[in-house]
Amino acid sequence: MTEIIQKSGLRWLWLSAVMLILDQATKYWTVQALDLYESYEVLSFFNFTYARNYGAAFSFLGDAGGWQKYLFTAIAFVVSSFLIYSLKKNSQTQRWTNIAYALILSGAVGNVMDRLMFGYVVDFLDFDLGFYRWPTFNVADIAIFIGAAMIILESIFVPETKEENKGQENE
Repeated sequence: MTEIIQKSGLRWLWLSAVMLILDQATKYWTVQALDLYESYEVLSFFNFTYARNYGAAFSFLGDAGGWQKYLFTAIAFVVSSFLIYSLKKNSQTQRWTNIAYALILSGAVGNVMDRLMFGYVVDFLDFDLGFYRWPTFNVADIAIFIGAAMIILESIFVPETKEENKGQENE
């Protein structure tokens, strides 16, 4: 089993664990330090604001009556399972992809933990640029965003060819 972990993308699960701990620790701090909707100004455009998100990104389906908790939890389990499977199948040399998957995995698990424990996701990072107020988010959302951006950048700048794939399959 150790050999499988060392030779596959599973070796990056430590990054998922670190990000998951950071996510849960910052959410715990938020809940302990702030009352719901209480805000603490850090910079003129950045606040720590305790908010609850009952929906998905940008509170999508946040007021749907509760069934969305089960939908988003199921999606997170499917995505997480796929990411773990992909990490297991990926070579350790696919560093960029493995890091991206590990980040997305940590974010999916971090937010689903909130949904299962509380029925909502704890958000607290609040940016108001004056002309635009970004929806409040958390560390899990940052991990998902960075992982997704890495996958997009890789698909744009490092396109795989069929012959490269055939060569890897024959090894």
